[in-house]
Amino acid sequence: MPLLVVGSVAFDSIQTPAATRERVLGGSAVFFSYSASYFAPVRLVGVVGEDWPSEHSELLQKRNIDTAGLHVVQGGKTFFWKGKYLPNMNDRETLEVQLNVFGDFKPTLPEHFRRSDFVFLANGSPVTQLKTLEQVQQPKLVVADTMDLWIREQHAGLMELMRRVDGLVMNDSEAKLLTGEENLVAAGHKVLELGPKFVVIKKGEHGAMFFSKHETYVLPAFPTDRVVDPTGAGDSFAGGMMGYLAAKNSFEPKVLKEAMAYGILVASFNVEDFSLDRLKQIDRSDLDLRMEKYRKMLSF
Repeated sequence: MPLLVVGSVAFDSIQTPAATRERVLGGSAVFFSYSASYFAPVRLVGVVGEDWPSEHSELLQKRNIDTAGLHVVQGGKTFFWKGKYLPNMNDRETLEVQLNVFGDFKPTLPEHFRRSDFVFLANGSPVTQLKTLEQVQQPKLVVADTMDLWIREQHAGLMELMRRVDGLVMNDSEAKLLTGEENLVAAGHKVLELGPKFVVIKKGEHGAMFFSKHETYVLPAFPTDRVVDPTGAGDSFAGGMMGYLAAKNSFEPKVLKEAMAYGILVASFNVEDFSLDRLKQIDRSDLDLRMEKYRKMLSF
């Protein structure tokens, strides 16, 4: 079924303890779209400047990602982020941010994008996310991502957004910040009280937790000793999860759990190289093979 994502498209410069890469392809909508494309066609909405190479659009289009919603601003520059990862590869420092055209991003959905059954509002201002929702016609499932910046600076808008989405994806520190709870289980249930039908709390190298009215569970990360660049891992997780749900045209409890597992597996490939480099080397069969190993790992 049609899957829509609205979010950032960016250039990243990344420093890790092992290597550095300058101005590689990044952005929440990019990692999400590429990851979701293993399962379902994707409709991408974002904004870039005239410095955006056409080969990046072609790369996405070859993955059955519709870029009709990718707006190019003549004379503008694409969103840029520069960051440095600490030796533990979990913590990072933002060294530079240039919002550029993304700072004035007001998403306008192409007509055929408005009839999307599955919608993901990637990390962005709640104002932008709500404007996107106003343009979508009767979606079956809407899931949003957020971050600490919006929790602190656009709290009222975020509260309104949460009353209008079915699911929320956030990391553990964001859940604690939003609820004031240090215990993640308490935090997850408290987020549910704010409106979403389900909440997924990402725990980085420790996997993810799921909360709904009827069940709570934890899925561990897939163990990999090749952590090269964690950038985009959370967006890749969300892309794998939403792509699987769209492919199944369902978000029943069993399907949601399977979708989370596939999200974790896509993210495990994503961290094994910079940008999309590792994801470009695999196909769906690689994910299914890793799923077999993951199932065995969870059996006892």
